[in-house]
Formats: sequence, C-alpha cells, structure tokens
Amino acid sequence: MSVLPLVFTSGWASGINAYAVVLLLGIFGATGLSDEVPAAMQRTDVMVVAGVLFLIEAVSDKIPYLDSVWDAVHTVVRPVAGAVVGALLAGQNGSLPEITAGAVGGSTALVSHLIKAGTRMAVNTSPEPFSNIAVSVLEDLGVAAVITFAIFHPVAAAVVVAVLLVAGLAILLFLAGRIRRFWRRRAERRAEKRLAEAGVRPPG
Repeated sequence: MSVLPLVFTSGWASGINAYAVVLLLGIFGATGLSDEVPAAMQRTDVMVVAGVLFLIEAVSDKIPYLDSVWDAVHTVVRPVAGAVVGALLAGQNGSLPEITAGAVGGSTALVSHLIKAGTRMAVNTSPEPFSNIAVSVLEDLGVAAVITFAIFHPVAAAVVVAVLLVAGLAILLFLAGRIRRFWRRRAERRAEKRLAEAGVRPPG
C-alpha cells in the first residue's frame, strides 16, 4: 500500500507540532503498533530529544506573543521536519520515491505552519490569554488524534487533513482583516507614544 497518505498527514501535523509527530511516530514504531515507522525514528535518543522539545513547545505555545516568536523561529524547522519525516517514511515503505515524499511532507508542513502562525496572530489580538491556551491545547490534541488515526487508517486520515487544510485557509482569509487592523492600531499607539515622549502633540 502507498505511504503517501501517511506522508501527507504527518506533513500537516509537522507544520503544527513537529516534535509531537516525531515522538508519536517513534512510540508507535517502538511498540510494534506500526511497521511504517523507520528505525531512525524509534531510537531512544531521538525520542528523548523530541520529547524534551515537545515539552518546551507545549509551554511556549501557550504564552501570548511568545508563541508567535516561536512560530517565526520554526518557519524553517517545521517544513524541514515534515520533509525529513516524509522521506524517512518513504524509505521505509519503498512505494514512493523519497524525494517526492520529502516534497509532499515539506510543502504540506509549510502550508499548515503558515495557517497556524497566522491564526495565532489573530488569537493574540484578544487581550485575555485563555483563548490562546485553548487553541494550543486543541492543536496538540488534534495532532495526536490525527497521527494516531493515520497509523491505522491512513487514507481516511489524509481526507480529514485535506478538509482541515481547506478550512484553515478559509479561516485565515477571514481573520486577515482583523490581524491587519490590530497591527495597524498597535503601530499607531507606538507612534503616539513616541510623539508624547518627545513632547509633540499629535494633530487633531
């Protein structure tokens, strides 16, 4: 059976939380629940590092504005992780060229990462931190659920991920105006503050 659905699904999940994907796949492989996971991802040192980084992300991702900084840093990390995971899965399965799998995993991870980062910018326009925490928890649970589902039902999971990608893009387009207004108001407040510190009254 083609490994493409699993590559596509793991790419989407990597764009949200790459460390969780590596850790979960490693666990599924090490426990014998899946033969699709390559030995490199089942190594104890790899799973320990992924686990530690996952815990760091789990905290950073729930703090307003710090989560956006974390997302910016991971703009390269997550797509690369999606590409590497995809290539490794293809190398283990042999039904898909590794370069193709890497391209699918990396590009899917990039799209889901951009959706996640943009959505978080919109969430951060809210003054209270609880919506940020709720969204982060839902993302973590979503990644765990989708990867687990993909191990046992890869094609169905890929369909779910395709729907989530389309829905995510639609939501991001809807929130784009709110994001722009927020950053414009913030820039205006900073400009007014600088003028006040300089003793200059704003016009009007």
